[in-house]
Amino acid sequence: MDVALRVQNYLSTIMRGAKRARQITMNPALDLAGSIHAPRTVHRPALSLNRLPELLHRIDNYNGRELTRLAVLLTLHVFVRSSELRFARWSEFDLQRAMWEIPDTRAPIEGVRNSTRGTKMNGDIQMVPLSPQVIEILERLRGLSRFSELVLPGDHKYWKPMSENTVNTMLRNVGYDTSKDVCGHGFRTMACSALLESGLWTDAAIERQMSHKERNRVRAAYIHKAEFLEQRRLIMAWWSNYIDANRSGHVTPHEFAHPVGNNITALQNSRGASKRG
Repeated sequence: MDVALRVQNYLSTIMRGAKRARQITMNPALDLAGSIHAPRTVHRPALSLNRLPELLHRIDNYNGRELTRLAVLLTLHVFVRSSELRFARWSEFDLQRAMWEIPDTRAPIEGVRNSTRGTKMNGDIQMVPLSPQVIEILERLRGLSRFSELVLPGDHKYWKPMSENTVNTMLRNVGYDTSKDVCGHGFRTMACSALLESGLWTDAAIERQMSHKERNRVRAAYIHKAEFLEQRRLIMAWWSNYIDANRSGHVTPHEFAHPVGNNITALQNSRGASKRG
């Protein structure tokens, strides 16, 4: 869409110049105005948040490959795009700093299509703060990755990443229709919905953590370097704690964000209760 619009603008500019130079008598590019339409947005299926306890129960009771189960749980916690996680290397993680830095491009993996994909934040690094729950998942994955440089290696060829269909296949195996109920990408929708409904975070910080591009060019010129990193650390910790809080029953984002008094103390108490449960 963006390319088509740019080409249309280039043609119109060229034709205007040609007309001013009297090389043509009319600008044929004017007839293209309004001919390029934005494609219909297709929303990926996502569960409503009141079904989060059900999802967690199904993930926890999955009887297949443990690495696959942990991959789905990790996807839920970090809510990055599929290729950002599938092609992730251990070298991108700093567990001491609790940070994952997704580069905009990666070294190619022989025989693996699109393995150079990194973040969609072109020319930038996407920072993903790691909650204690995510670090625990990563440590368990480390023991299963068989010395692979990949966080999520394939089942039979550990030097290659797991299949792009792995997450959705597991979701189907635990009873979901990935075309109607929920798919891996739908975890992003669930996380974004919870963060917005909590009322705790600025839209700018949420959008930055979602690695969404700012569509308003004027606004983008002012905030493109803004990281909101401290707020994003709290966002990722809050989301993981919210997931844990829903293991024993549904809690709305607003209820979890505004229980009583100090939110930080409440979050810590909630996580402690979920661990004891």
